Amino acid sequence: MPKILLLEDDEILSETLIELLEAEKFEVVHVNNGEMALDATFIKHFDIMLLDVNVPFLNGFEFLQSLRQSGDVTPAIFITALRDIASLSHGFDVGADDYIKKPFDFDELLVRIQVLLRRSYHSYANEIRVGDFRFLIEKDELYRSSIFIPLSPYELQITRLLFQNCDKTLHKELIFEYLTQGKEMSEGALRVHINKLRKIGLPIATLKGIGYRLASV
Repeated sequence: MPKILLLEDDEILSETLIELLEAEKFEVVHVNNGEMALDATFIKHFDIMLLDVNVPFLNGFEFLQSLRQSGDVTPAIFITALRDIASLSHGFDVGADDYIKKPFDFDELLVRIQVLLRRSYHSYANEIRVGDFRFLIEKDELYRSSIFIPLSPYELQITRLLFQNCDKTLHKELIFEYLTQGKEMSEGALRVHINKLRKIGLPIATLKGIGYRLASV
């Protein structure tokens, strides 16, 4: 289930967006000020961020600029009433991937979210294939041919990360950072999860002392 960080201080709009996004099978974490948003990014990994600009304590521009300077590349869409070209330009300068002006149509926002999700997987399609495996990006589900493969939360997170970085070496430190978000996990526990994924047939190679790689061929 893709995770969305929603930074919005309009209570009615927030409630509406949460209801609509959850109906589309997104997990939504809602905060109403920039400092809470920063705290949320230290606790959890997000797939998309929806950011209002005029929020308390730390505005949306400042929040995103801070994240980008720290190396966080999570796709971000500004949802704002600011309509002038200077604000639009500034939004992209601080690292936005997209910018949508209020009031907006939810279906349009959903299309923009789905485009950024596919882009984060380096794909223009809605799924990524490795052999006879298919990872459905928008549904966050793994299939072997047409058979759905249930995964534990950690296994799903590892699978998502591997498919996002297919044919690239994933260093163990990056995997731990993605999985744990401040919690503890041993290398042994990670190996157990990797071995379970191998048992279902995923071609995951071990680079000794470095990390893992999902090979597309």
